[in-house]
Amino acid sequence: MPGEENKKVFFCNSGTEAIEGAMKLARYATKRDKMIAFYGGFHGRTMGSLSLTASKSTQRKGFGALLSGIEHIPYPYAYRCALGHGPETCGEEILETLENQLFKRMFDPCEVAGIVIEPIQGEGGYVPAPKFFLQELQGIEPDIVTSAKGIASGMPLGAFIARASVMNWKPGSHGTTFGGNPVCLAAALATLDLLEGGLMENARRVGNHIFQRTADWTKKFKIVGDVRGKGLMIGIEFVRDQRTKERAGDLRNSIVELAFHKGLLVLGAGENSLRLSPPLLIDEEQAYVAVQTLEECIREAEKKI
Repeated sequence: MPGEENKKVFFCNSGTEAIEGAMKLARYATKRDKMIAFYGGFHGRTMGSLSLTASKSTQRKGFGALLSGIEHIPYPYAYRCALGHGPETCGEEILETLENQLFKRMFDPCEVAGIVIEPIQGEGGYVPAPKFFLQELQGIEPDIVTSAKGIASGMPLGAFIARASVMNWKPGSHGTTFGGNPVCLAAALATLDLLEGGLMENARRVGNHIFQRTADWTKKFKIVGDVRGKGLMIGIEFVRDQRTKERAGDLRNSIVELAFHKGLLVLGAGENSLRLSPPLLIDEEQAYVAVQTLEECIREAEKKI
């Protein structure tokens, strides 16, 4: 985690537990109760994390009133920027709205415990936030970072990490029964060894290979509106018309189905995007086959319109 200050870590069992713990810590440390999150964000399915989630209405439907004091604002979605900004400047107006509207009309800043953001929205469509936006929002050192899923290669483990001056709650303020158990932590340590031992570099290298292969897809295919991401976290957005950017969720679903029958497992993200999220040990030959297969599926789907 970035920053010179010492950090503390709380281990739990899952991503949603990490978010719940981080919310509690933010409230405890600041003595404030309001929080701000982003449309398109997915943070979990328990009541606190679900209150931050604003990805699909079906995820919240039927559960009644959620946690109060949470306000959502637009995420800097460069491909669909209302003012036509590119990835370098998209989000300027969101920061202005936060400062000049939300903080003046809804929440006084002195009542806000935290702003929760995914640097790259996952469930929302694999949408990266512009670097300047994250810097303007906080700087380069977050107070709290949450992590889970792959950190133990499939074993149940989550964590939230905070500056030591922030995680200063008293014993008993937060707890867990099974979180941080020795078996899951051993898996996490082995995973970190693999990441630092070459898998992060492999993700960068193979990810660049995939981006090179897909760089011309918006010109090659009329239903591909955008290809974006970082490393091996790649999103492909499908549209019915590149000019109007009309969403084509049905075409995306058709491509997922076609890929399945060709032996390639991919998954949708957001309303009309497809996500590529392969294992970090994938090699260039496997990536080549995957991209080639996906190209075939896109051609087949394109013939249907």
